[in-house]
Amino acid sequence: MSHGTFGTAINCMDGRVQLPVIAWMKATYQLDYVDMITEPGPDKVLAEGSAAQLAALCAKVEISVKKHGSRVIAVAGHSDCAGNPVGKEEHCQHIARALEGVRSWGYDVQVVGLWIGEDWQVQVLTC
Repeated sequence: MSHGTFGTAINCMDGRVQLPVIAWMKATYQLDYVDMITEPGPDKVLAEGSAAQLAALCAKVEISVKKHGSRVIAVAGHSDCAGNPVGKEEHCQHIARALEGVRSWGYDVQVVGLWIGEDWQVQVLTC
């Protein structure tokens, strides 16, 4: 087990959303580290991806949870996403389905959906 407290973010590869998500997760959950699992449009991949894509993401999350002791998993979507170029409402639908899928993986951790708007501020989604 690694030293320090970990969380996991399934986040877009877009560099603009990395630091806001890391800072928010560290502050909100009192974490030392945030493992980043990045993918273009990860909310859409988790909601509509192939079995192979989902298995690859699950395997990465498993390392974070089992080896680093991650205690929270965030699924993030953001405005102006090149990998999932849809509006906030559709991102919200994708994130809601993504959260169901991540929860079905059976890890005993909190799972939360995040939205990063045009102002690059992180909001918890309740959709």
